[in-house]
Amino acid sequence: MKIVAGNSNRPLAEAVAAYLNLPLTSASIRRFADLEVFVEIHENVRGEDVFVLQSTSYPANDNLLELLIIIDALKRSSARRITAVMPYFGYARQDRKPGPRTPISAKLVANLLTTAGTDRVLTLDLHAGQIQGFFDIPTDNLYAAPVFYRDIKEQYNGADLMIISPDVGGVIRARAVAKRLDADLAIVDKRRDRAGVSEVMNIIGDVQGRPCVLVDDIVDSAGTLCNAADALKKAGAASVCAYVTHGVLTGGAVARVAASALEVLVTTDSIGATEAVRVANNIRRITIAPLMAEAIQRISAEKSVSSLFDY
Repeated sequence: MKIVAGNSNRPLAEAVAAYLNLPLTSASIRRFADLEVFVEIHENVRGEDVFVLQSTSYPANDNLLELLIIIDALKRSSARRITAVMPYFGYARQDRKPGPRTPISAKLVANLLTTAGTDRVLTLDLHAGQIQGFFDIPTDNLYAAPVFYRDIKEQYNGADLMIISPDVGGVIRARAVAKRLDADLAIVDKRRDRAGVSEVMNIIGDVQGRPCVLVDDIVDSAGTLCNAADALKKAGAASVCAYVTHGVLTGGAVARVAASALEVLVTTDSIGATEAVRVANNIRRITIAPLMAEAIQRISAEKSVSSLFDY
């Protein structure tokens, strides 16, 4: 087994390799003057089971193309099996046609990965589970929930928690966490009076005097999350924190979180941290390296990985 790291999230790749007690495969990934990607693998990978760890986060297009070119280099070097390990699967939010004459980009990315020579995909908390059906190759979708369970128990041991879904679409995810923690569930219902007008937030459930934990898969601009936190505080919540798998946090998201009612936003290291995230007072990151490493080890040994993503 060999692990090749792209440039999108080198610290996570190094942590996974350290957990597996394996060195990262020596490779050069650089740009020509016109920003074309060039990849060269410096070790023999013929007949090897190779795992390429690369999140397709910002800059999404550069990181995606880098992943595809690494896979092509490995395929042409006679690797036996190539697994694309994508802790964050970019374009996952474009999983359907929201209107006429729009693309389903998540399906296009699946086609690109397969055409490049990927034999298997390992990812974490897909925005929509049906994206697995876009692939004609084996796809494992892990969940960060077990990592969150342990951290929530440590932080709120014995507290009368209320788990919150920030929108109706995330109810299944939040319910699974609430069930494991034996906690109650509430839902933030958001509506717009008309386009361009601020959202009306309604809380389905009694959060009065309860510590509330928002659970979601992606935080990008953080607008919905911060609005939900403000609505929960107005409804009488004792405190509000959030556990979100993928901290995309673009634009002014970090400043928005800092100024919000959120006591802390906890994300995983599926996406490399920016300097703003690293110095933020109320953003904390927990690692998924052991989870990803264990899945890689089981896939390589042809063992079941279902216990890692079974709620």
